[in-house]
Amino acid sequence: MSLQAVRDYRCSKVGSLLALRIIVSALVALPSLSSGQQNANTASSHPLVLHAADLRSLMRQTVDVSDEKGVQARYEGVPVAELLRRADVPLGKQLRGSRLTLYVVVAASDDYRAVFALPEFDSDFTDRVILLADRRDGRALSASEGPFRIIVPGEKRHARWVREVVTLDIQQAR
Repeated sequence: MSLQAVRDYRCSKVGSLLALRIIVSALVALPSLSSGQQNANTASSHPLVLHAADLRSLMRQTVDVSDEKGVQARYEGVPVAELLRRADVPLGKQLRGSRLTLYVVVAASDDYRAVFALPEFDSDFTDRVILLADRRDGRALSASEGPFRIIVPGEKRHARWVREVVTLDIQQAR
């Protein structure tokens, strides 16, 4: 997918709601467990679009963490694993073999990006829950932090705590 095509999927206003795009290429979503080969007919991408109201209706969690300034904060949001399940990304017992080469690129509105290996979100691999947060200390995220932010409990550096998240792009390492 070209960079321009990814930009076209970026955060868009629908009324007053912001949308988050989860982009899953057919190559990632459709390979069989026994084969990592791409089907010639699966070169397109199929974005899952979730609006703020959709996220509020999903299973939510809170985490108590220290922010990048060392201030204690309580973030609330949706576990990224739940979003990946809704996009039919392989998790759990399906995440094996060549599917372990899948990764997620989290992109912000300013083109900042961070990469996560797919198993980092999977409860079969880790007890850590990475959130796509939309609230801090009971209030909506500030304009400089939100409307969506990735929160990664337990990381010493907050370089992957992406602010102003607009896309989660699932890709496969070659």
